[in-house]
Amino acid sequence: MQVMMLRISRFLPVLGCFVLLFSATGCSSPTKSAQPTYHRQLNPGEHALRRVDPSEVRAHLVTAFDDRDSGLSRALDQSAVWYAAPSSQNRFPFQTQNGPISHDQARKSVVALKESLESSVNGERFAQSVLARFDVYQTVGWDSEGTVLFTGYYAPIFEGSPVRTERFDHPIHRRPDWLLTCPEGVPFGRRLANGRIVDSPERHEIESTGMLEGTELCWLDTKLDAYICQVNGSACIRYPDGSLHHVGYAGKTEHPYTGLGASMLEAGLMTKDGLSLDAIQSYNERDPHTINRMIARNKNFVFFQHYPGDSWPAGSLGVPVTDRASIATDKSVYPPGAVALVDTDVVDGSGGKRPFVRLVCDQDTGGAIVAPGRCDLFMGIGPEARTLAGGQYAEGTMYYFFLKPTIVASYDD
Repeated sequence: MQVMMLRISRFLPVLGCFVLLFSATGCSSPTKSAQPTYHRQLNPGEHALRRVDPSEVRAHLVTAFDDRDSGLSRALDQSAVWYAAPSSQNRFPFQTQNGPISHDQARKSVVALKESLESSVNGERFAQSVLARFDVYQTVGWDSEGTVLFTGYYAPIFEGSPVRTERFDHPIHRRPDWLLTCPEGVPFGRRLANGRIVDSPERHEIESTGMLEGTELCWLDTKLDAYICQVNGSACIRYPDGSLHHVGYAGKTEHPYTGLGASMLEAGLMTKDGLSLDAIQSYNERDPHTINRMIARNKNFVFFQHYPGDSWPAGSLGVPVTDRASIATDKSVYPPGAVALVDTDVVDGSGGKRPFVRLVCDQDTGGAIVAPGRCDLFMGIGPEARTLAGGQYAEGTMYYFFLKPTIVASYDD
C-alpha cells in the first residue's frame, strides 16, 4: 500500500504478513491447530459478541484511559456523526449472543462513553463510570475463546491521472449499477437487464471482458497500485498537475478474498520470512506478468467513489478514520460505529513489540477482513504509518461497550 489507505485491510495489513495466507472459507468448527484459522466463519445462528463479567476489563480501561490521546475524541465524534444519519438505522438491531442491540442503544453508548472520558479525573474513576453504566461484550474470535489476529493498514498517496495515458494505464472503477447489496452492506450478486439476479462476475471476468468500460474513476501507474487500492479500500491520488484527489470504498463483489501474499507463498515465489510489501513491489518491477497472475487468484473485486478531501481517509461508514483510534472489521459480524477496547501488541519505533490497550471506534471494513477472528488497526497516513502497518501482526482480543438497557431508557443526550 504505498501511501494510501482504508480500508479495506488490506494486503495483509498492508501486506504486513499478507492477510496472510488467509483466504475466506466456509463455516467450520474452531479447532486448535498449529495453523490458526483466523478466517473461520460463524456457524448459522452464531453471533460474534457475548456478554462477559465487566470486571474482566477494569484494568484494561484504566490503561486505555491513561494511554488515550486526542484522536479518540475525534473518532468518537465521527461515530456520532454516522449514527445521526438516518441510513445508519438500517444496520440495527445488531444481534449478540445475549440479545439485540438497538440503534438507540449503540448511538447513546458512543455519546455516553465520551462523556465518561471527559468527566473522569483518572483511570480508576473512568473504569468505575464505564462499568457502572455499560455492559461489556467480548468477541468470540476465531476459536470461540476470543482470539483475534490484528493486522494494520494505512493511507497512501499514489500517482495517477483522471484520464488514460501511456503511463497511467490501470484503472480503479466506480460501483456498477448492477451490484446488489443488502441494507447491512453485504453484497449478494448482480441484477441482469431482464431483472434476474445472478452471482457477480469474478475478477478474471471483470478484467478480461471490458464489462466495466466507462466506469473508470481514475488511472494508476501499475496494476499492483490499482490492486493495493482495492485491498486497502481507499487512496489519495496525485494527478500530473499536482492536485490531490481522494477515493474510498463504494462496495465489493461477494466472492471470497485471497491474499496476494498467500498466493506468492503458495506458488513458491517468496518465503514467509521474505514477504513484505516492499518485496512484492520489487518483484513487480522485475516481473509484472507474474504479479498480475497472482492478483488474478483473488476473485473479489472492490469499487470506489470520490470523497471530499476533508473526509479523507474515509472508512466504509463514510466518515474519516483516525490513526490508532479506528479499526476495520467484518461488518456482517461486528457492530458498525461502536466503541471497542483492543488488547494486543503493536510494533514500536525500534522494530520491537509493545502492548496496545486502547479504546477505538469500529468504522471501517476491508476485503481481507472477514470473520470474527480478524481486525485491522488504522495506523495513519504516509511512510511512517506504512512501516507500522507493514509490521503489524499479533494476536489479541476485543471488547465492545453498550449502555445497559435500563440506562438507555433514562439517558438523555
